[in-house]
Amino acid sequence: MARTALLVKLAKKNTKAERQYKSGKKVAFSTRIYNRCKRCGKVKGYMRKFEICRICFRELAREGKIMGVTKSSW
Repeated sequence: MARTALLVKLAKKNTKAERQYKSGKKVAFSTRIYNRCKRCGKVKGYMRKFEICRICFRELAREGKIMGVTKSSW
């Protein structure tokens, strides 16, 4: 529940930053904008390409839900 609240809070910050950027203003405190996993809300281990954390990536890849990702074996 707490991570859901953080995701909502982050979404509000990002929309505000996008509005400032589009209007031509410099984004105040741009370092405060950070990425969170869309699935669980983790900050660390975030993968930009997939917009999820490494743990969720691993779970989804194992289930075969991410296109083009296969389990390696040798």
